[in-house]
Amino acid sequence: MKGFARRPLVTAMLLSGLLLAGGCMVGPDYQRPQLDVPITYKEPASTDAAFANLDWWKLFSDEKLKSLVQEALDYNRDLGVAVSRIAEAAAILRIERANQYPFLDAEAGAGRSSQSRNILPTAETESSYYFNGAASFEVDLWGKLRRSTEAARAELLSTEESARNVTISLIAAVATTYFQLLDLDDRLRISIRTLKSREDALAIIKARYAKGTVPELDVNQAEIEAADAQASVATFDRAVRQTENALSVLVGSRPRDIERGSELAQQAMPVEVPAGLPLTLLERRPDILAAEQRLAAETARIGVARAQRLPSLSLTASFGYASRDLSDLVEGDSENWGLFGDILAPIFNAGQLKSVEEAQRQRAEQARLGYEQAVLNGLRDVDDSLTGLRTSRDEHIARQRQLAAARSAARLSRARYDGGLVSYLEVLDSERSLFQAELLESQTRQQQLSAVVSLYRALGGGWSAVQEQTQTQAQ
Repeated sequence: MKGFARRPLVTAMLLSGLLLAGGCMVGPDYQRPQLDVPITYKEPASTDAAFANLDWWKLFSDEKLKSLVQEALDYNRDLGVAVSRIAEAAAILRIERANQYPFLDAEAGAGRSSQSRNILPTAETESSYYFNGAASFEVDLWGKLRRSTEAARAELLSTEESARNVTISLIAAVATTYFQLLDLDDRLRISIRTLKSREDALAIIKARYAKGTVPELDVNQAEIEAADAQASVATFDRAVRQTENALSVLVGSRPRDIERGSELAQQAMPVEVPAGLPLTLLERRPDILAAEQRLAAETARIGVARAQRLPSLSLTASFGYASRDLSDLVEGDSENWGLFGDILAPIFNAGQLKSVEEAQRQRAEQARLGYEQAVLNGLRDVDDSLTGLRTSRDEHIARQRQLAAARSAARLSRARYDGGLVSYLEVLDSERSLFQAELLESQTRQQQLSAVVSLYRALGGGWSAVQEQTQTQAQ
């Protein structure tokens, strides 16, 4: 028994381990709330979820787009911040977990001292040496420390899901901006071609006016249309440069020229984009998963707040040696040790700790509502994206028919004008319709491609690659 008592550090650890093993955990355990999730989406769609697991940005078979996506994953600053937050949350988890174990410290020192002989004539120079070890431990009687660790673990998972949300949103933004850039390229080319055609037409009409075969009104109208096309060239040239700059920042680069791959009309369009079942959103969408983990963390913190209202037990122990002579520092007579246990029980605090627990319960309630709202937003996003994909496809088909008719009308009206059958107003009207039809056909093609990107973002598509990327960067 004497040997056992002379080892207070070991004694403290053994006692704390026994007390820890018998400790209970107060507060509610997390359970996923009951959700009103429909069996199918409002917008009809295939339920094959395997398609959504693909790296969806690779479906378009554009190598330049793939390289831009990879560059964004490597260098985007917002994603870098999100990945750094994962490392921060992991460190916080280690901090909270460490509180469940004893803290051990060691201290050693040596010194020489002497008092003033004017005050104490017999004073002598004295030496002192010491070495001490100390242990402290808070016994987790009510699971406060374990609940804190549970909350920190949930926060880490939430941070990881948030980083994945940033990642998939970034990929979607790169793809959408790239398709917008290709669309603007097309519209700039259309404007340049239209300007050239209208300038040629203006030169012909001026020559006819000089010969007196057409009125001055035709010249003025041709000049108006040429100036309008010239303004469109400037508008789309500006939009191209600004979109290139926006895409440069997304990929983590200073503003630069962006290399293009296939033109907009050559971009591959998936024939069908299955949406899977609504219930899969709960396991796929990173914003929903992040919200659920935040709810789990706030639920665990209710137990922490509850445990603060109950008695706490702390153990401290020390063991060491002290001597005036270094040669006998570790002798038995130089030993000093202590073992203490402290119990703290809150008696009266004017309802403060009770209010702390109530405040935490309200934070958990807010997190629950936030989670349910995230689910509703996810369901809405998928339905909106499915509707957008279907209607953009229908709109593009209609614009293609419109473009074909506008080209035929422009050709016929020009022939009729050259034959003297109609006024130049009919030519202007048909060519104006053709110009707008060409611009709209390109725009709706881009919107259809962007709708595919939007749907995959809403579904949490490309999940395996996104997860792998964030894990790689977090290491």
